[in-house]
Amino acid sequence: MKTTFKKVIAYILRIESQFVLWKYKPKIIAITGSVGKTSTKDAVYAVLSKIAHIRKSEKSFNSEIGLPLTILGCPNGWNNPVIWLANVFKGLWLFLWPHKYPEWLVLEVGVGKQGDMKKTASWLKTDAVIITAIGETPVHIEFFDSRKHLIEEKSQLIKTLKQDGLLVLNTDDKAVLEMKAKSKHRSITFGFNEGADVLGSGDAIFYGDNGEPEGIIFRADEGGNSLPVVIEGVFGRNHVYASLAALALSSGLKLNMVTAINSLKNYDVPPGRMRLLKGIKDSLIIDDTYNSSPLACESALKTLGEIKCKDKEGKKIAVLGDMLELGRHTTEAHKNIGKIAKENADILIVVGPRAKAIKEGAIEAGMGLESIFEFLNSYEAGDFIKTFLQKNDIVLIKGSQGMRMERVVEKILLDQENKKKLLVRQDDEWKKKQ
Repeated sequence: MKTTFKKVIAYILRIESQFVLWKYKPKIIAITGSVGKTSTKDAVYAVLSKIAHIRKSEKSFNSEIGLPLTILGCPNGWNNPVIWLANVFKGLWLFLWPHKYPEWLVLEVGVGKQGDMKKTASWLKTDAVIITAIGETPVHIEFFDSRKHLIEEKSQLIKTLKQDGLLVLNTDDKAVLEMKAKSKHRSITFGFNEGADVLGSGDAIFYGDNGEPEGIIFRADEGGNSLPVVIEGVFGRNHVYASLAALALSSGLKLNMVTAINSLKNYDVPPGRMRLLKGIKDSLIIDDTYNSSPLACESALKTLGEIKCKDKEGKKIAVLGDMLELGRHTTEAHKNIGKIAKENADILIVVGPRAKAIKEGAIEAGMGLESIFEFLNSYEAGDFIKTFLQKNDIVLIKGSQGMRMERVVEKILLDQENKKKLLVRQDDEWKKKQ
């Protein structure tokens, strides 16, 4: 009954969304990829919100039902039929009665299985499409016959572009760049490889007067100009790529690049995405607990390796949970992460049954058993790290959604009063889940 009800509601909301888009005619930017969708969405929102009334997908409203919720400005009803029915009436009211509607919509579009993007492409028409990165072992690959099929599925979003639409592509991902040749739309590229229209370089971590890391800085070259970009409170190349994508879009839309760069300095990065948090015992936490995939985990570990501890006694600790939905690639991907962890962390803590392979990979790479700790779930890992942590340690915490690694962060977070705002999955519905 629940499944039938959900399908009916999803269908009604989608139809209402089509009518609302037809009535208000907002400009639509759609973002897809296997890594960096949400960060890119937030960077784009930061830039465009300076010039127009804009709405973005909340949290990760990127599914078949999430897109209509964003378009209609409705909340997730979870398992409450009253809220879902209220959403239906709100959508109808939005169409029938004039409202102040956003001039721009920034939509994050994901796929969970084959055919998902085709359904989206059948009704959504966009003004710009941004494709971030796919990676060698993308998340959700378990539900596709091959990486090639997953790439083909993601590329279906290009079919939503209007004739004069703009295609924004990551030039550093070969699979993404190849989409340029298959499209007749106007395109613009971003990345670190020579030839990118918006070229990033010199990315580095910057430090405050007290020796603590405070954010990232890099240069963006566009149209003969080379401009410095500073982003505070976050780390990792994923945020650099997100910013480059937003700047590429700005360039393609002929916006003021200096204004766009300034809007990225303190843009609203959501919880759990390489955010820097204060931990107990004067420690620092790199909270990357929203989700995990091989490419994102590798990037996060390399960032941990680059960061300097404030004190030479401080340790770099990687707390890594299972990476889910990798299918036959599971063991190999986890082992490879273990090898990368050995090069970038002093201490490795693995969480979950699949993460045993992370431990195996680290040992094969030469990491000593005395530096590796293993736990079944995030509760156990959180209890351990709370006692193990020492002054000036830096802790990277990462894992797939289902591993609930935010519970580890919660155990060592200094600012307990604001944990609902600082951590991912703090809604009551998530709290009820084990």
